Amino acid sequence: MPLNEQGQLNNRIHVLRAEKGLSQKEVAERLGVSRQTIVSLEKNRYNPSLKLAFELALLFEVDIHEVFQYEIKKEGE
Repeated sequence: MPLNEQGQLNNRIHVLRAEKGLSQKEVAERLGVSRQTIVSLEKNRYNPSLKLAFELALLFEVDIHEVFQYEIKKEGE
């Protein structure tokens, strides 16, 4: 993969959160972040720290790859 290509980090936080029956506020409280952080993550407006990404995966009891996916955008997209 060439390093000059742009990529985007996508996530399934809203899906995993719904499967666990958790509100954004509950997820935020368990992780020690604001509800606005969870909102921003779900809308792909904010990329989490590596630590927060792993904490989300642990909270949802899934592999980090089930929470986050990295997509490479090809030129012209």
